[in-house]
Amino acid sequence: MTPKPAGPPDGGWGWVVAAAAFAVNGLSYGLLRSLGLALPDLAEHFDRNTQDTAWVSALALAVQQAASPVGSALSTRWGARPVVMVGGVLTSLGFVFSAFARSLLHLYLGLGVLAGSGWALVFAPALGTLSRYFSRRRVLAVGLALTGNGASSLLLAPTLQLLLDTYGWRGALLLLSAVTLHLAPCGALLRPLVLPGDPSARPRGPLAAFGLDLFARRAFLVFALGTALVGGGYFVPYVHLAPHALDRGLGGYGAALVVAVAAVGDAGARLVSGWLADQGWVPLSRLLAGFGALTGLGLLAVGLAPLLGSPEGCEGPLLAAAGAYGLSAGSYAPLVFGVLPGLVGLGGVVQATGLVMMLMSLGGLLGPPLSGFLRDKTGDFTASFLTCGSFILSGSFIYLGLPGALPSCPPASLPASQQATSPPPERGELLPTTQVALLSPGGSQSTRDTTC
Repeated sequence: MTPKPAGPPDGGWGWVVAAAAFAVNGLSYGLLRSLGLALPDLAEHFDRNTQDTAWVSALALAVQQAASPVGSALSTRWGARPVVMVGGVLTSLGFVFSAFARSLLHLYLGLGVLAGSGWALVFAPALGTLSRYFSRRRVLAVGLALTGNGASSLLLAPTLQLLLDTYGWRGALLLLSAVTLHLAPCGALLRPLVLPGDPSARPRGPLAAFGLDLFARRAFLVFALGTALVGGGYFVPYVHLAPHALDRGLGGYGAALVVAVAAVGDAGARLVSGWLADQGWVPLSRLLAGFGALTGLGLLAVGLAPLLGSPEGCEGPLLAAAGAYGLSAGSYAPLVFGVLPGLVGLGGVVQATGLVMMLMSLGGLLGPPLSGFLRDKTGDFTASFLTCGSFILSGSFIYLGLPGALPSCPPASLPASQQATSPPPERGELLPTTQVALLSPGGSQSTRDTTC
């Protein structure tokens, strides 16, 4: 029997897991963010409008997120390693199938359903496993993994445009299938970790297997409602930032530059936000609400920026707005997953990660098609970004209710021999003092469970 460590190792092999999660994030969300560059080619080839082609990326996002609880449940049953490896193979097959598409329906099935299902099996298990490896530096580690999104976008946006110009969209998708196959070896690096407080038996019944019983906790319910609203606007730039730049006459490489600027700001902000959250200077719930609101304002700026310059010279304002959006969105991202151990405990963090992805899919399925519809009706993306920015601001306002929804737990009753050596609460933790503390090596910090 494998002995259980005293708590999360807070390093060691955890940094290898962080590198694997970095690559998983880059080959899922980073690729999805850059895929918008191919939508105009698809619309021209199949003679369809913006709304119809937006469903390709929207379906991929929605399936990836809505099916994430399935990935979490399979990971709980079989372990993250085989689940992520299978997900990588499915994603690659989805791109191969889409490269030979004869209609948009084939793209909906290939990129939307098949590749989306593969992505659903990789992200939540990888990020949930990473959260279990860290305690004191958890949000920083999550932020480091999530920089894969921005770093991948920075590399893939100009690369994808080059592939589209050189090989066409079919050749580009075929080459991307080979790139996404690298998700399989990333899964092989996710070494299982057994911790104190883990359930001794596997969950029984659908509610426990998918973590749906977490909705019985009022704090998680408030968090879920806010996250679903944020999802309504958060992923619109993934699909329509590049087409928005193309509409303003920036050209293919100009649009790629806009995406790259947003990606650089996004990647850098995730690291800074993770470090800031781990210092414990500001409660995580306040940081979550604050950076969420800034993300909504950044999206409003992206929609309004072209109106501030001349029709021939809007590149500067749009680049500045894209950078501001990237900084704010990057600061928000690690906090969404960083608060989960404080809301549900380490034992439920993998399932909670899958549920968060599902919640954001509710908005992710609505946002891009709504954005495309508004563009078709108004002739540009201004109304699209203003509407979706409003969704994010609404969700951020709901996050302000998190402190009031947290349970008031009485101080833990510890034996007298342990009271003098009991560690202080983990920095950045969201919940109040609880009865169960999982000590990290050295006993200087603790990771709290959430059952009073």
